[in-house]
Amino acid sequence: MHGAGNDFVILDRRAAGAPAPDAALVRALADRHRGVGCDQLITIEPPRSAGSIAAYGIWNADGSRAGQCGNGARCVAAWLVRDGAATDPRFSVDGPAGPVAVERLDDGRYRLGMGVPVFDPAALPFLHVAQGVPYRLPVAGTELAFDVVSMGNPHAVVEVDAVDAAPVALLGPALQARAEFPDSVNVGFAEVVAADRLRLRVYERGAGETQACGSGACAAAAALMRRGRIGRRATVALPGGELEIAWPAADAPLTMAGPATFVFEGEWLA
Repeated sequence: MHGAGNDFVILDRRAAGAPAPDAALVRALADRHRGVGCDQLITIEPPRSAGSIAAYGIWNADGSRAGQCGNGARCVAAWLVRDGAATDPRFSVDGPAGPVAVERLDDGRYRLGMGVPVFDPAALPFLHVAQGVPYRLPVAGTELAFDVVSMGNPHAVVEVDAVDAAPVALLGPALQARAEFPDSVNVGFAEVVAADRLRLRVYERGAGETQACGSGACAAAAALMRRGRIGRRATVALPGGELEIAWPAADAPLTMAGPATFVFEGEWLA
């Protein structure tokens, strides 16, 4: 499946005793030359809370675990609707970072409640807090200014003049490698196009640059909304598609709406 080009292998492990994938299996499945190929592997699991119909787990392409994935959560929602497990237009699923509220829209897209963005550096964690926002660090020979946001997973947001020209492949991994981010970080490069529109590229931890990053779109929009660079509703255009972000107030949950697409099904024989 994919959500705006951010692609996933989805495994159903709701059956009793179904084993969790180990890191080697995740890497094998994610390999785009010798496996299926994906940015993340997602498992569908029995619910962990009384109000949810299912849970899901997320593994990055390098085999590491992930705390949240907005595009993946929409794909989980669409998968549960097709499976028949979700029959109402509104339901809840348990993600690694907690329950996620889902709304199936009339146009086939899904809207998710992504929670309240957290700007506390300790939530990522980010260990360099002596200076104000935006933070600044020397990265790959330049002083890089960025905001930090947790959406259940850690994000650094860099505002750039032109996202097409941004040195994503250089600065993304270089910032991830800084000791100030002991758990690494997803790095978003955002260009403000208008008060209601952003362009965004994201270098994800454990996956590299992806066609889209749902939690990264939320983090970028939230950071720029907080600084008054854009309004409370915005379209985020990523290489793989567009996502609609709304954050009504600082203490309100942020929502994200976007597509979820089935590509193919198969059986792993390796």
